[in-house]
Amino acid sequence: MKFVLLGPPGAGKGTQAEKLAKKYGIPHIATGDILRQSVKDRTKSGMLAKSYMDKGELVPDQILIGIIRDRLSNPDCSKGFILDGFPRTVTQADALSSILRRLNQKLNGMINLEVPQEKVIARLSSRRVCRSCGTNYHIEFNPPKEEGKCDKCDGQLYQRDDDKEESIQNRLKVYQRQTEPLIKYYKKEGLLIPVDGAKDISAVFEDLCTIVEGVKK
Repeated sequence: MKFVLLGPPGAGKGTQAEKLAKKYGIPHIATGDILRQSVKDRTKSGMLAKSYMDKGELVPDQILIGIIRDRLSNPDCSKGFILDGFPRTVTQADALSSILRRLNQKLNGMINLEVPQEKVIARLSSRRVCRSCGTNYHIEFNPPKEEGKCDKCDGQLYQRDDDKEESIQNRLKVYQRQTEPLIKYYKKEGLLIPVDGAKDISAVFEDLCTIVEGVKK
């Protein structure tokens, strides 16, 4: 069960990946998480990545690919994994294929959570964050008990700048421009699995489980 999970901001990739990881006992490998862990562990690749992150620059492919290679080589990935946030480019997709070949493994599919732009905007623009403790809320799916106030610390809730409609639209344009070649790549490889990500969380999860169960048989 080796899958890449792709989808626009607000598609629910992190939520679904965590649910799959828990149900099937496989690791959820999120790019941001393993970058931070590599830095914390002071690995060679992690410290190289830190030198770019500290300057607010993107971590070069060569370094990121090395970190992914190290993570996929761990024993807990032998039975499967969910990759979230990698690959983002065709170059990274080629690198992932090479890594898996060396490990005598293969990808079962690239699951693409498809969500209409208007739905993404509605989801993301409804997010709120506590100024004091950083707890996340969602007006529709996870609202606070009292409007505008954090349940945990009574702190003020606010909308992040990147969750405002204009910013979301810009993020979506960047996402579409970056991922269109990647979607074509996996479609050509016969690994693209489109999933309706506009459904509610439980319905999307059921669809994903059906896909995973199909691979297990």
